[in-house]
Amino acid sequence: MKKGNIVVVGPSPRFLSGISYYTLRLSNALAEHFQVTSLLFRYMLPRRLFPGWRRVGTELSSLKFNDGIRVQESLDWYNPVTWFRGSQEIRRSDVVILEWWTSSVAHMYLALLLLNTAKKPVMIEFHEVVDPLEFSVGPIRVYARVMGRLIRRMASRYVVHSEHDRHLIATHYHISENQIGIIPHGLYDHYAILDHTTCKKSLMLQDRFVFLFFGLIRPYKGVSNLIHAFELLPEKIRSNSYLLIVGEAWEDHASLEAVSRSPAADHIHLLNKYASDEEIPLYFSAADALVLPYTRASQSGVAHIGISYGLPVLASKVGGLVESLAGYEGTTFVEPDDEHALAGSLEQVYNAGFQRYQVPVELRWDAIAEKYDHEISLMINREQV
Repeated sequence: MKKGNIVVVGPSPRFLSGISYYTLRLSNALAEHFQVTSLLFRYMLPRRLFPGWRRVGTELSSLKFNDGIRVQESLDWYNPVTWFRGSQEIRRSDVVILEWWTSSVAHMYLALLLLNTAKKPVMIEFHEVVDPLEFSVGPIRVYARVMGRLIRRMASRYVVHSEHDRHLIATHYHISENQIGIIPHGLYDHYAILDHTTCKKSLMLQDRFVFLFFGLIRPYKGVSNLIHAFELLPEKIRSNSYLLIVGEAWEDHASLEAVSRSPAADHIHLLNKYASDEEIPLYFSAADALVLPYTRASQSGVAHIGISYGLPVLASKVGGLVESLAGYEGTTFVEPDDEHALAGSLEQVYNAGFQRYQVPVELRWDAIAEKYDHEISLMINREQV
């Protein structure tokens, strides 16, 4: 028997990203325990202001909401009527979960909460304190901080993915750590695992060790550091390896230039594109190791794709990554911005040869749903007392 009605608010697959995937996977997982409505953003901001605007609305994912989930893709960035309609969904619920990752939707969240006249309990799940690009622009940084504090005062419970993030959120928004629960980031394990050798041949990378970087190319992702570290590898290793970079470049033009100027350019292949769900299994199945040379991070959805493939993961020792990847046997940590240390880790993984690792059971979505069940049940019971 389902335990209550939950509304999950987040981006729709029109804005395909890690957060839209997360919203969908979380909704599907919670539907095993609750009646779920997914209240989604149809338009989040003027289209041309979104760096990936050319792919908005295109069919890049085959992942769908499960039957039985009520999907309402109706919230518009500029249309207060849609906010009022969304608030009606909230008033019919028992608990609301807001996915927070950018301040560009803050005014919609604030409107939904002000219209929550039934005072239904609200949980906010943090994926970022503030987006790195937003943080770099003074007026937007101030707006994000002010709006964030207004919204957070209306919530009764908060969720993050690591102890590091709990302390960061508590400090930044003056929230008691006792109000913040920790639930791991679930795996993105919905991709097919294909034959390793066949995929390498498809990419014309046979007989090469493939280091994969995957995801949006942004300055804090450390792609330039990875390119320089690859150049530092011994000639014998570099000539038998390939650095495959797959991702849509947003504001990081320096990394694109670093590829074109690199003395190892013959062994670096950059695909400046947003990969569809049909393409992702090819890249991850061909890879021998996944590299996350980030200079800052709370979490990484890409890491949770790599884990689902059992790949060795080389990750910078930053933010919540340390905690979220510590339980995965295939993780090697390096200091951020240390190209020599990164090169040493690349060499170490290369010398280990083909390796695959077990997926931690605590990162599977059934285990994640159980943790949410506990948090949500506490909120519902507290309201009923």
